[in-house]
Formats: sequence, C-alpha cells, structure tokens
Amino acid sequence: MRIVPFLFTALILIAPNVARAAPSQTVVLAGGCFWGMEGVFESLKGVQSAVSGYAGGSAQTAHYEIVSTGMTGHAESVRVTFDPSQISFSQILQVYFFVAHDPTELNFQGPDEGTQYRSEIFYTTDEQRAESLDEIKRLDAQHAFPKPIVTQVAPLRGFYPAEAYHQHFMQKNMDNPYIVENDVPKLEALHAKFPQLVKR
Repeated sequence: MRIVPFLFTALILIAPNVARAAPSQTVVLAGGCFWGMEGVFESLKGVQSAVSGYAGGSAQTAHYEIVSTGMTGHAESVRVTFDPSQISFSQILQVYFFVAHDPTELNFQGPDEGTQYRSEIFYTTDEQRAESLDEIKRLDAQHAFPKPIVTQVAPLRGFYPAEAYHQHFMQKNMDNPYIVENDVPKLEALHAKFPQLVKR
C-alpha cells in the first residue's frame, strides 16, 4: 500500500528533468565550398555537429566528381545540428549571412563557380522557413549588403554526406593554400563579429 505513493513521488521528481531536455534541431545550409562553411559552423557553441555533404539532388548523383559538373541539382552543403537552448536559429542565420558566405553572389562564391556553389537554406521546419524568409526580407530592406540577397529557401528533401576526406577538411588542413586564402578569413570574421558564439 505504501509503494504506490513512493513511486508517484519518484515520478514527480524525475519528470521535470526529462521535460527540460530540448530536442536538437537540424538545418542544411549551402553557400559555396563546404570546407569553409563546415569550419565556421563547427566552431559555434551549441552546434553539436556540422557535416559536409550534398543537398538538392538525388542519392544516385551525390558524389563529388558528379556534383562538380554542376549538372546534378545538388549544392555543396553543410548539415548543422544544434541545441536551440544554447544557440538560436536566428543566431545561426546571422553567422550564415554575415560570416559563412556572401549571400548576394548568384551561383558562385569567391573562386568557385556553378550552381553547386549557390546560396540556399534547406529548412526542416515551417518555423525555419518563415524565419529565413523574414530575415532575408529584413536584411534587404535595411540594405545590409551592397546588392540584393539571392539566397534560395527550400524544404530539405534529402542530405547525403560527402566523402570522408571532405569531413573537417578545414580543421585538418589549415595550411592548405585554398583554406588560407578563402576560409581562414571567415574564422577571423567569426571571432571579430560574434565572439560570444565561438567555442572556447
């Protein structure tokens, strides 16, 4: 007879802790070569993983040599999984627009040209879609950039991780000439513009 109240009390004590665990969120972001994009986002507090890969095309064509032709519909992308209790989607967008790439460049980023280097947000929730569109509209209205934003916003239909040698490429190859010229400046900009978001 006394066991039931004890169990009930135990459940009351345990349940609040379970309820506090916020689920992770995922968004896939495209904006030029995935090496630099991945390097930027894996440097953020609250980002649990950043994976280089392909989005926008089929599984059959999700291979670097084929995607590089620009004929597959894929964009080089990064799947960002984050804890919204530590970093908000709004903060993810700020880093995306102001650090990770130039959202005004149509189908190219720096030295890389082709639709596979386009600027695109592949959302996973209706809230992400609405917030992305609102942010683009707001930034354009404020003339935050010299030219209009060309970033596309589309639902995520599939994401295919890139080959193993692409993963954490920037982290492993900081002396690579391409990384030094194109991606190290992004990390410097991240530390300068959003120091409070950088992992220590």
